[in-house]
Amino acid sequence: MTDAEENGTPSAVYDPGMPFPPQLLTDDEQLVLDLRPHWWYLTPAGLILAVALVIGLAALLNDWFSVVNAAVGVMVLAAIGWFGITYMKWTTTNFVVTNERVISRNGIVAKHGIEIPLDRINTVFFSQSLFERVIGAGDLGIESAGEGGRQTFTDIRRPNLVQNEIYRQVEGLENRKLERMGQAVSGAAVVDSIPEQIDKLDQLRRQGVLTDDEFEAKKRELLDRM
Repeated sequence: MTDAEENGTPSAVYDPGMPFPPQLLTDDEQLVLDLRPHWWYLTPAGLILAVALVIGLAALLNDWFSVVNAAVGVMVLAAIGWFGITYMKWTTTNFVVTNERVISRNGIVAKHGIEIPLDRINTVFFSQSLFERVIGAGDLGIESAGEGGRQTFTDIRRPNLVQNEIYRQVEGLENRKLERMGQAVSGAAVVDSIPEQIDKLDQLRRQGVLTDDEFEAKKRELLDRM
């Protein structure tokens, strides 16, 4: 069991498949979760392949008509191909949580991705049927500010724990922003004038540390002291 699993979060450290490329993270960004879809994603293609192999073996052992054997052979090859493509999709699909954003990335050749900054997330919810609860799978939904609105991700491993981890990272990001803002204001209060403090806060806003609303609120607070 990994440290993440001991803390109640689903870890993908030992998952097979393509890991999320570390070069796509920013300098201060830390990878928290890197999950492949739940194994149930592979089950339909796996069952079809198993049935096709059983029929193919029966055809070989019972010396069926050549036309039937040919049809069975095509069916087996098609099942193998479908399972292979499904497995490749599974290994190249990442659901990633970092200390700054949530990322969904998939594609064997062409890549498709969605990323949601943590500071834009409003609500995270999950849904599981009774069977999904038994196998530890489910769907995860994220409502965020912006054009994307609501995104739903399927075949997520242990979605209730992923939901909790996302909320923990959102809270951690807010705490870091408040700490930086406090350090900037307290440091400026000793040596800087109010216009200089406002200028420093504006720099934090341009860097994305503060939102426009947070900047305006702090600016009004400083101007009231003049």
